[in-house]
Amino acid sequence: MLVLGLSSIEEDVYRHLLRNPGIDVEDIHVLLRHEAEPTRRSVRRLRELKIIQDVDGVTRACEPELVVARLAEQRLEELYDDIRSLTHLRPLLDSLGREIPEPDSGEDRRSVERITGLEAIRTRLDELAFFAREEVLAAEPYDALTPENIENSRPLDMRCLRRGVSCRSLIRRAALEDGPTRAYLTELTAAGARIRVLDELNELMLVYDHHTALVPLDPANTAKGALCSQEEGIVTTVVNNFERLWAGADDLTSLLEQRGEETGGSGLTETQGKVLRLMCTVGKDEIGAREAGVALRTYRRHISDLMQLLGAENRAHAALLARERGWV
Repeated sequence: MLVLGLSSIEEDVYRHLLRNPGIDVEDIHVLLRHEAEPTRRSVRRLRELKIIQDVDGVTRACEPELVVARLAEQRLEELYDDIRSLTHLRPLLDSLGREIPEPDSGEDRRSVERITGLEAIRTRLDELAFFAREEVLAAEPYDALTPENIENSRPLDMRCLRRGVSCRSLIRRAALEDGPTRAYLTELTAAGARIRVLDELNELMLVYDHHTALVPLDPANTAKGALCSQEEGIVTTVVNNFERLWAGADDLTSLLEQRGEETGGSGLTETQGKVLRLMCTVGKDEIGAREAGVALRTYRRHISDLMQLLGAENRAHAALLARERGWV
């Protein structure tokens, strides 16, 4: 019962009282072969938690179902408090930053960070995505995403969206011609991202919480590296440029609907919606694939994508999450 917040001695006392209701707890340490004082402290705490109670002068253990439910609720509240604390780290970061000595007047304090190497860039993006709390802006001039790109981007994007971070992205219209890229963009839209499309997009830019901006070191060759800055003037210029492009772009969902790839309120395509409904109602994949009008392998790939989109551990969990979202 350690996961519920009880020590091993407290658990031993409780289990012993379950087996032996009404036993005198004064000398229970002898029966359990524990030291006297730690055992007495455990008995006092169990009484405070109302796990054991004295009724008519007799100490009895409360019903396990009630005890486990009460302890689980208390433990969850503690965990929620910890999570809430972990989502507000800015005061801690500011406090730690004040511990760093100010540079000498003659020291060059660089306001722009130069990042080179793919791994270094990915590490920095992971850090920025992890600490993002309000909004992420992205303009990405690609014509297609490789499977590796999608694999690396998905956990960062989904982590932000699950936390309620607003994510807005600009992409090239040409990217919609690539199947895996289009499927991933649809997945992001279903998860809450807002994506717009431009015929021409040549500028790569990322902005986190209107606080940190990343642009390529060489716009003509993004592989050379990136520049990362928190300078207000630089960040504001990048944000204004993004907003200018955003205002003139087309909504991705509307474009997909015009192309005949209907999406419902969930952001799923018609095929994805059909596969999801069949997954929840049909027992065998072979029957589901036949009713969906797709190959068995394609049907199973859709299910795998849907489970990943929902963050489900298995199909039953996916069905439950889909019903909670009103997708089925």
